[in-house]
Amino acid sequence: MKAFITGCAGLTLTADERAFLADEQPWGFILFKRNVDSPNQVRDLVASLRQAVGWNAPVLIDQEGGRVQRLAEPHWRRYPSGRDYGALYEADRETGLAATMLGARLIAADLHDLGIDVDCVPVLDVPVPGAHDVIGNRAYGLEPKVVTALGRAAAIGLLEGGVLPVIKHIPGHGRAGVDSHEHLPVVDAPLDALYEQDFPPFKALAELPLAMTAHVVYTAFDAERPATTSRRVIDEVIRDHIGFQGCLMSDDLSMKALGGTMAEKVNASLDAGCDLVLHCNGNFAEMREVAAACRRLSGLSAARAEAALALRRTPDEIDRADLEARLEAMFADLGLAA
Repeated sequence: MKAFITGCAGLTLTADERAFLADEQPWGFILFKRNVDSPNQVRDLVASLRQAVGWNAPVLIDQEGGRVQRLAEPHWRRYPSGRDYGALYEADRETGLAATMLGARLIAADLHDLGIDVDCVPVLDVPVPGAHDVIGNRAYGLEPKVVTALGRAAAIGLLEGGVLPVIKHIPGHGRAGVDSHEHLPVVDAPLDALYEQDFPPFKALAELPLAMTAHVVYTAFDAERPATTSRRVIDEVIRDHIGFQGCLMSDDLSMKALGGTMAEKVNASLDAGCDLVLHCNGNFAEMREVAAACRRLSGLSAARAEAALALRRTPDEIDRADLEARLEAMFADLGLAA
């Protein structure tokens, strides 16, 4: 297989997409709102993706809750944002931790029912005053200890539900002054500020199996290249200081933060030390460019990816109605809405 994760254009695979996947063998897939209509449709799409490559490939989604929720009403419930859980934690720490874990466990149940086995959660970014709202209330809080505690609770809930968590956006997107979907953020914060504020949640949860990079320049380490394409940031910060030894994927290569051709983005990311590259927009011409430039998944990168997938498990049964009632009660008791 090749070292990339890809999307698709719509609710079903086209004949061209099916043939492309069979030929190019991506490591995994990612779904967005454009790929979602009903539970049965999503189940069929997930099955057809795996059938195209001939194995139980991972299927990812961004199901954070709040404003980043690909599965939405009326078929799936609305979940609290990260900041909602943070508000509950500030009111009562034990309740906040329990609610965060419970919400993640319910999301995992939603995903597992559809065959989706990777959720791009928890968001471990720590926003600072004046930063762009691209992270905003997706973050659990404004203090590293709060983000760490609730991020860990969310990861536990997902893992208990048979879904692999992805920590993002390593080593930290909280200081970005622009939206990396549209522009390249440049962070000029000094080393001590990054070590004190931005990196600690990732360092504390470095044992988790998967992480997604930040398309952010940290001038304290590399004034020219964002983390995704910076060998120095990946080696010195992500692998060494933070200590993350799991499988590292790029953020979406189709975001405008990264310049160059798609082939240049692929090579720059892999050369810098990403194990996998992520391409999300479903543009078939771009998908072909990514696949043509991408190399085979091998060596340490293959071992990291295999170790992550080895953590997939069949979850225990839950009483969904009971868990939902408990989650809502936790928020209601403190005058908040789940």
